[in-house]
Amino acid sequence: MTFDDGPHATLTPKLLDILAARHMKVTFFVLGECVEQNPDVLRRAAHEGHEIATHSWSHPNFAKMSDDAARSQLQRTDDIIRNTIGVRPTLFRPPYGAITAHQKHWIPEQFGYRIVLWDVDPLDWKRPGPAIVRSRILKETHPGSIILSHDIHAPTIEAMPSTFDELLGKGFKFVTVSQLLGMATPVPPKSTPTPAPTAQPTP
Repeated sequence: MTFDDGPHATLTPKLLDILAARHMKVTFFVLGECVEQNPDVLRRAAHEGHEIATHSWSHPNFAKMSDDAARSQLQRTDDIIRNTIGVRPTLFRPPYGAITAHQKHWIPEQFGYRIVLWDVDPLDWKRPGPAIVRSRILKETHPGSIILSHDIHAPTIEAMPSTFDELLGKGFKFVTVSQLLGMATPVPPKSTPTPAPTAQPTP
């Protein structure tokens, strides 16, 4: 489970209460400008065992940016996260999921980030209401899913208790994105048949 665009001064703490009551860990893809405004909220999230990842400083479209502008967005956010909680992020989610092939190469190379998108999107930013957010997540989630939501919208936070309880009731376990990626089973390379040894002529 992932939450983007925070931390929010009042909604993120409400979400943290909901998560704590269920002993759940999630990943927050935070904006640097929101960390600057709400550092104590970020410290609480990190202290309670949630993963903190970067979502840029101010949510621009990276696919339309120069390398220098993108680098500035990432470095400023990296710095403020590190200065606030003492550790660097290792994951990056590009705003809007927009990223170029060139950026997919140099961002991991220069920052060491793994780029993370999602496969379940309830479109909660359109504020369809808690019931619709919940039903979309329940319908689309399968083992290994990365669910996208936003902890800056009140209806999303309202949807979470029943959404979490339903998923937990179905046997789903919630882990951070890094934990999920660590569980991935690498595909074994296809074995090539070993050629039969050829008989050597005897002297």
